[in-house]
Amino acid sequence: MAHDGRVLIFWLFSSAPQPLLLLTLALSVYLTVIELREYRPHWKVWVWWISFVVLTHFLGYLILRGVRAYHRFKHSRA
Repeated sequence: MAHDGRVLIFWLFSSAPQPLLLLTLALSVYLTVIELREYRPHWKVWVWWISFVVLTHFLGYLILRGVRAYHRFKHSRA
């Protein structure tokens, strides 16, 4: 192992799923479920969004929030 501290930090944080990553994934899925309960889409849309958020983590949740904000903005102007 190299004597460089940066290599040690990378090695420690690159192992199996860390508890913090799992916690943030659970939080993003929870927030997705809350957002979808308000939206009330078809069950296939539920499955798609939840799997998308699981695959992309918080980026997927932020995309869901953007889509929902766009829909709310569009309906408020109609």
